[in-house]
Amino acid sequence: MRIRSRWNDKNRKRSLEEVAGALAFIEWRIAGQTLLNLENEGFQTDTQLQRLDVLQELCAFLIHVTDRLVHDSMGDEERQRFIIALALKLADTYHDNRVDSEGRGKDFRQPFIDTLNSRMSEYADFRFEDGVPGYAFKRYLGEHVTDTMGPRDRKWISDQVMEIEVPEMLKTLEKGLDSLFKSGNTEKGEAEGKAQSS
Repeated sequence: MRIRSRWNDKNRKRSLEEVAGALAFIEWRIAGQTLLNLENEGFQTDTQLQRLDVLQELCAFLIHVTDRLVHDSMGDEERQRFIIALALKLADTYHDNRVDSEGRGKDFRQPFIDTLNSRMSEYADFRFEDGVPGYAFKRYLGEHVTDTMGPRDRKWISDQVMEIEVPEMLKTLEKGLDSLFKSGNTEKGEAEGKAQSS
């Protein structure tokens, strides 16, 4: 999957919140491509709400993995700002898509945040080494995706997610994250430069 992850104006200073906004766009695209892959493999989704439920699970996974990936390169306060901004931007995107599907009148951000908070806590118990989630971590995502999809071929959904989709998601996520921080003048890049020179 091709993504645009480089800043046009490399000299303009960008806040962590701006980087998080760009990454949220990338993560929504990754989730959308993963859903499309599952549907192209013949796994069943019947409604737009069902698709959005799958996207919500995939986004929660991606946000948590992002948190793990930046853990060693950001201070606690920076990391918290970054992940909160990422989560809020994805909650906005999820809300907009629910509104497009169901109409105005409800705020769909809070249910997304509630699901995310639950998954962040649950995923925290799973192994994550060398930038890769462990078996149980991937299995847990597979089970949640399976629970949101239709009955056809359910027994194979988790295997597809774990063995095929997660490696592709991670490859694109890591490339996007790395490129966003290295191709422009960002707070994190500035902080790393100071740390190396001191």
